[in-house]
Amino acid sequence: MPDAALTGGCQCGAVRYAIAEAPLRLYVCHCRECQRQSASAFGMSLTVRRAAFAVTQGTTENWSRTTDSGRTMACHFCSVCGSRLWHARDGIETLSVKAGSLDAPMDFAHAIHIWTSRKVPGLVLPPDAEQHAEEPPS
Repeated sequence: MPDAALTGGCQCGAVRYAIAEAPLRLYVCHCRECQRQSASAFGMSLTVRRAAFAVTQGTTENWSRTTDSGRTMACHFCSVCGSRLWHARDGIETLSVKAGSLDAPMDFAHAIHIWTSRKVPGLVLPPDAEQHAEEPPS
């Protein structure tokens, strides 16, 4: 993971954010909700401490949904273009920032693949990658 601060934002540029420290981990999630949300085979998210994350421009809206693991998650998105930016859960001191919203792409060579029980058929995962059939252990 990078040592320097990370920056990112929505597709239209109305919302910008900064992450002041290295992410804790990078997940590639193969659950159906991430497939729908990303309109792709999977979603990529960085786990960061809330205290290290700051919105530097614009405002977001959010809506809540129940996750495959049964938890409730608030999904934050740009109120102008609708780009999903991060997810938050009450009582959890980390956020899940959508990696595709970063200004510089993340190297996901060491990403943790989760919900692989729901991955798209034919998608080949790196054989040495950490993998979890569902939610990883806390």
